[in-house]
Amino acid sequence: MAEPRYRDGHVVVADGLRLHFRDYNGSDARPPLLCLHGLTRNARDFEAFGERYSPRFRVIALDFRGRGESERDPLPARYTPLTYVGDVVQLLDQLGIAQAIFVGTSLGGLVTMAMAVTAPQRIAASILNDVGPELNQAGLDRIQSYVGKGERFASWDEAADAIAAHQGTAYPGYARDDWMAMARRNCREQAGAIAFDYDAAIANIFQAGPTPKVDLWPLFIALAQEPLLVVRGAISELLSAEVFEKMKAVAPQAKFAVVPGVGHAPMLDEPAAIAAIDDFLKRFAA
Repeated sequence: MAEPRYRDGHVVVADGLRLHFRDYNGSDARPPLLCLHGLTRNARDFEAFGERYSPRFRVIALDFRGRGESERDPLPARYTPLTYVGDVVQLLDQLGIAQAIFVGTSLGGLVTMAMAVTAPQRIAASILNDVGPELNQAGLDRIQSYVGKGERFASWDEAADAIAAHQGTAYPGYARDDWMAMARRNCREQAGAIAFDYDAAIANIFQAGPTPKVDLWPLFIALAQEPLLVVRGAISELLSAEVFEKMKAVAPQAKFAVVPGVGHAPMLDEPAAIAAIDDFLKRFAA
């Protein structure tokens, strides 16, 4: 097997948790690409992305607390976007990175939008992957239907079958090998079984009861003050076509791309996503 093109790094944040990140070596002549994953995912989602853009860019893929190789939080109430924002700022500080190009999928995109009003000076540019200032309830309901159930599987085949059952409508073109690869990214071997690679307590965010509705449009507008690319899966249940069009209207200077035949969320290795990202990053090529 080929040697991995990244090194594993760790930072300890203010509340004592040790967080993991993958660090793909790249040029110091331009801001690094900082990859932030979705709710139940981890840094492994960005393996193909990291290998594509390194070494032209340094690529850093963080495991949010409670996911992947990062430690689980003993206080699940801290599993919130604002906590993740603080973790990202501390990661950048400890790595000596003044600015990054943020690549945020789903939850990672919400964290990116929050960064635009809490630490805008850290954002050189951003890519939002299938997320925006309004989220479709049908997409949220589908995520809630499977997250945090504590499922365990007897084999990798069984894990792949379960993931295909949960997410088959989002990736209708996937073959068996694709589902097995997704299982390997999403799960790990644990105590003689296969389990999802996240703390089930992250689901508490759905169980906290009614909360005041937050207007995220000002966050999106703030983010759009710097170069911005928004990617949407053409059949996404989370980012509707209507909200996508509204985003275009309020941020006409931003770039927008649609990935055909994919729902929530594109893996960013699809031809349409690659073409849009390659074009967007040309401004940093010099």
